[in-house]
Amino acid sequence: MKIFVTTALVATALAVPVPAAAAGQPPAAAEQLAVPRQAVAMQKDLGLTEQQVKDRLRSESAATRLVPAAQRAAGSAFGGVWYDAAREKLVVGVTTPAAADAVRRTGAETALVKVPAAVLDQRKAAVDKLAGKNVPAAVSGWSTDAQSGTVVVNVQAGQRSAAVDAFVNKVAKAGAVSVREVAAQAPRTFAAGTVGGDPYYTGNVRCSIGFSVHGGYVTAGHCSGVGARTRGWDGSAQGVFRGSSFPGNDYAWVQIDSGWWTVPVVLGWGQVSDQLVRGSWEAPVGTSVCRSGSTTHWRCGTILAKNETVNYGNGRLFYGATKTSVCAEGGDSGGSFITGDQAQGVTSGGWGNCSSGGETWFQPVNEILGAYGLTLHTA
Repeated sequence: MKIFVTTALVATALAVPVPAAAAGQPPAAAEQLAVPRQAVAMQKDLGLTEQQVKDRLRSESAATRLVPAAQRAAGSAFGGVWYDAAREKLVVGVTTPAAADAVRRTGAETALVKVPAAVLDQRKAAVDKLAGKNVPAAVSGWSTDAQSGTVVVNVQAGQRSAAVDAFVNKVAKAGAVSVREVAAQAPRTFAAGTVGGDPYYTGNVRCSIGFSVHGGYVTAGHCSGVGARTRGWDGSAQGVFRGSSFPGNDYAWVQIDSGWWTVPVVLGWGQVSDQLVRGSWEAPVGTSVCRSGSTTHWRCGTILAKNETVNYGNGRLFYGATKTSVCAEGGDSGGSFITGDQAQGVTSGGWGNCSSGGETWFQPVNEILGAYGLTLHTA
């Protein structure tokens, strides 16, 4: 199931498509993953100086390029990967000292962890199955934590109860489970009623375009179902939902009508230059990420967790979500999440807002492309 994220970059429908790069391929060694003009938003949202932004983007780009080789070096002892912003290093979890030696030869740092990532992922899948649909409202979701070797259940602050304890005891049958207190606000999706802006509309709902694909664009599944017609920013007929999945997942794709065409661009809303999309290489936990949406426009933060299960309430669970510190609000749903020039995902939902702060989840874009056999438009 998908959870509640709705702020991401919007792909403009106005140019000739360019052949796409293979999804999931890392940038060439000399290619800078980061886009320097994102610096203004990152300075504001992350509290960094201009030089700190430049240094961070440079080290994050280098770290991201190390991931494939480092994972291969770790082999079956691979225990996950994350970016350590303080040390400006990619860190690879390993379960044996021998694997640590091999990983360090690739240039990455290592940390000993209790269980391999494959085992932890199996435990998380077992928790998903044991949880079912009847999840207490106070449980925001759950995800794996490589460093503790547990599946962490997120419980809203001050809401621990007998029902929550019973749920934790039930899912603990899958293996090591721990509990973490999180924000008191529950996750929600970020669709909104019709208002002005640069969105797309379906019925009386406004959402945001995610990324251009050949023949249309991807967006959030909770915005509408298969067969729903869409209208563009100017109110004219735009396209139709050809695929949609929510809950469980939170993705959809819209096939556009003649008269519309797509380009590999995410809107900067005048805060930064419009961003070109050059691929969909997946950034690790700890790296910077920005999003564009039709309500709160361009916002930045960091990737906090992956493969998280989010509880939207009433049995609506979103599996495989990526959690970020980026804020979002109603109408941002479906919008683009991007790191540098690499597409990351589409906004699903979150908690909070962009005045007081909050967190947001997105649906990874490569899963959408694979589910529908789509090809990302890239520059």
